[in-house]
Amino acid sequence: MVTHISTTPFGRRPMTVAQMASQAGAKAIDRTTAVPKWQAFRDITEARDAIGATDRSLAILNALLSFHRDDELSGEGGLVVFPSNEQLIRRANGMSSATLRRHLSVLVTCGLVIRRDSPNGKRFARKGEGGEIEQAYGFDLAPIVARADEFKQLAAAVQAERKAYRLVKERLTICRRDIVKMIDAGLNEEVPGDWRRFQTRYEAAVGRLPRTASRQLLEAVADELENIWAEVHQLLETFVKSQDLNANESHSERHIQNSNPDSHSTDETEPGLGLQKEASSSAERDDNVRSLPKRDLPLGMVLDACPEILNMARGAQIRTWRDFVAAAELARPHMGVSPSAWQEAVQVMGPEKAAITIAAMLQRTDQINSQGGYLRNLTDRARNGQFSVWPMVMALLRARLDAKASQNAGKSLGKETARRDELTGSSKSAEISEALRLSMKRKGWD
Repeated sequence: MVTHISTTPFGRRPMTVAQMASQAGAKAIDRTTAVPKWQAFRDITEARDAIGATDRSLAILNALLSFHRDDELSGEGGLVVFPSNEQLIRRANGMSSATLRRHLSVLVTCGLVIRRDSPNGKRFARKGEGGEIEQAYGFDLAPIVARADEFKQLAAAVQAERKAYRLVKERLTICRRDIVKMIDAGLNEEVPGDWRRFQTRYEAAVGRLPRTASRQLLEAVADELENIWAEVHQLLETFVKSQDLNANESHSERHIQNSNPDSHSTDETEPGLGLQKEASSSAERDDNVRSLPKRDLPLGMVLDACPEILNMARGAQIRTWRDFVAAAELARPHMGVSPSAWQEAVQVMGPEKAAITIAAMLQRTDQINSQGGYLRNLTDRARNGQFSVWPMVMALLRARLDAKASQNAGKSLGKETARRDELTGSSKSAEISEALRLSMKRKGWD
C-alpha cells in the first residue's frame, strides 16, 4: 500500500497557486533526467536575484543538497531529504531557528523546493523490507531538476549582463579620463578651439550619472561622451598635423637658405638695415619667422637695446613689463602714432610685444619717416605671422655693440698717440720752444 503524497504544508502555513505550479512541474520531469547538483546550485547562486532567493536561503539550500548522497539529482532516485532543524542549523553555520524557518519559506516561495510534510509535521523516512525508502517526509528537490535548464539560462544572462555592465563602466571611465586630459592639454597648449564649450558639454553629460546607474543609462552617457571625445581628438589631431607640416616647411626653408653660398643676410644679420627691412612692404614673405626663439624677450635685453624708452618712464626707471608698457604708451603720442594704430598693435601682438616695437621705433626715430604707418605695416605682418620683435631687438643690440667697439677703438688710438708724443715730443711743442728761444735772444737773456 502506497501512502498518499502530501501536497499542502503542515500547520497554519497557507497553500498558494505558485506552489501547485511548482509541484506540477516537478511531477512532469523525465525519470531519466540527471542534473549535477553542485552545477545546478552554482547556476541558482548566479541567478539568485532573478529567482528571488537570498544569501541566507542559498546557504540553507546548500545544506539541503549536502544531505542528498549522490552528486546528481535524478528523477529515478529519491529527491526528498529529511534533516531536522538542528542538523540544518549546524550545516548552515549556526543560524537561529527563526532565521532558518524564515528562509526555508523563501526557498518554497521561489519554487526551489517543495514541502512534503508528514501528518504531524515531522521529517522522517519509512523504509521497506529491503532497507529501501518507501516514503519520505521533508523537502523535495525535484524542482531543481525540472528547472535546471531555466536556471542555466538565467545564469548565462546574468553573466552577460554583468560583463556588459563592466565593459560600459570601463568605456565610461576611459572616455572621462581622455576628455578631461585632452581638454586640459588644449587649454594649456593654447590650441585654437572652443574648449569651454567642450567642458560644458562634458560636465552636463557626467552630471546625469546618479550614484547607482543602470547599464542602459551608462551606455547612453558613454555614447554622448564618445561623441565629445571624437570631436576633441579630431581637433587636437588636426592641430598636431598642422604643426608637423609647419615644421617640415621650416626645415625646408632653412635648408634652402643655408645651401646658397651667395645669399645675403637678412635683417637678422644686418644691423644697419634691420628696421628698414621690417617696415618694407617688399620684404620677402618666406622669412622663416618660426625659426626664431619661442620664448619671450628678457626685459633687461630690451632695455639694453632700446635705452631711449627710459626717458619716457616715470622716474626714468623701468622695473617690470607693466612699467615698460606704460612708458611705450607715453612715448606713442610724441612719435605721432595714433591711438587706433596702437590699439590694433596691442590686439594683434599683445601689449608687451607692441611696446617693444614702439621702443625699437623710438630708438631709431631718424630712420623712419612715418611712425604710424610703419607700426601699422608691422601689425599687418604680425597678423600674417611674418613679423617678430626678436630681429629688431637683436639688430639694435648689434648696432650698439658695434658703436661701442668703434668708440673704444678710437679712445685706444688717442691714448697711444698721446703716449708716443710724450715719449718722442710733438712738432708743435718743438716750434713753441724755438720761438721762445729767439725771443729770449733778442732781449739779451740768452
